[in-house]
Amino acid sequence: MASYLQISFLIFTILIASFFSSSQSQGGGIAVYWGQNGGEGTLAAACATGFYQYVNIAFLITFGNGQTPVLNLAGHCDPPSGTCTSISNDIRACQNQGIKVLLSLGGGVGSYTLSSAADAQEVADYLWNTYLGGQSSSRPLGDAVLDGIDFDIEGGTVLFWDDLARALSRYSSSQRKVYLSAAPQCPIPDAYLDTAIQTGLFDYVWIQFYNNPPCDYRGGVDSVLASWNRWTAVPSNQIFMGLPAAPAAAGGGYMPPDVLINQVLPVIKNSPKYGGIMLWSRFYDTNFSSIVVDSVSNNLKNSWDRWTTSVNAGKMSTGCATCRWKWVHSVRGSEVGESSGDKEIEQD
Repeated sequence: MASYLQISFLIFTILIASFFSSSQSQGGGIAVYWGQNGGEGTLAAACATGFYQYVNIAFLITFGNGQTPVLNLAGHCDPPSGTCTSISNDIRACQNQGIKVLLSLGGGVGSYTLSSAADAQEVADYLWNTYLGGQSSSRPLGDAVLDGIDFDIEGGTVLFWDDLARALSRYSSSQRKVYLSAAPQCPIPDAYLDTAIQTGLFDYVWIQFYNNPPCDYRGGVDSVLASWNRWTAVPSNQIFMGLPAAPAAAGGGYMPPDVLINQVLPVIKNSPKYGGIMLWSRFYDTNFSSIVVDSVSNNLKNSWDRWTTSVNAGKMSTGCATCRWKWVHSVRGSEVGESSGDKEIEQD
């Protein structure tokens, strides 16, 4: 009898492992914006959650056309007084975990524009020397070297952003790559960033599927997916679905986690350009990431590893009458969150 149960159990585990292997589709990560609310905690704490692979420090709100650049980090610190330099330790802590940290330009408010290609080059030089791998007597975030620059351009000129992208990309080298990301609105083409995105220089494009009724969730899943499909044609290595992390995070377009997991991710993960999701913002992300992270990354293997670890530790065996099966992530994302239950193993 014991031999029969052991053989049956072995076959069962092989079948389950095979299913998990065949269920793997494109995996991705979560990008988040940090910096616009002092109540969201430190940058280091955000990275320590383990939810994010990319963090955009928001925002450099003033630059270009001869203006003195202004970094705004809301309630976190005051750049002009030098109180933001301690963030360099947080930046390094994030990077040591493999998280890319970028500086985001623009945002919904601010005074930013580019007056010419030469102006774009000047801004690129400033960014390189002040936040990236260059040298400057004034580095508002201290001596840490950011991984790249994010373009969240929602106003100002529609010109010369492609010139800025080219100028920044020229600073990339075999020793240090300057990553570029863009955050266009979901209507395509984007009013400000289309020409820049068409250069093909952006490593990541996280599209804002919110505050835009024609293509955000207020129009239903079909309108979101139709817009996503159009965005997959842009020349970028990876594209991300940008979402509000809570209903209050945006004027409209909030998508509940269960809709994302069950109706959207199974479709968009079929794209070879699928990179994951972007969230606005860390302050509002009180539980959204914790619910969706395994589905976004397609981390079925984590659940399988946790289960097989229990088996190997003797918590589940062919001889037990009642076994504890902790299911952290349901197969193919058919449920949301974590559940656990007592599963009876029938014995003859």
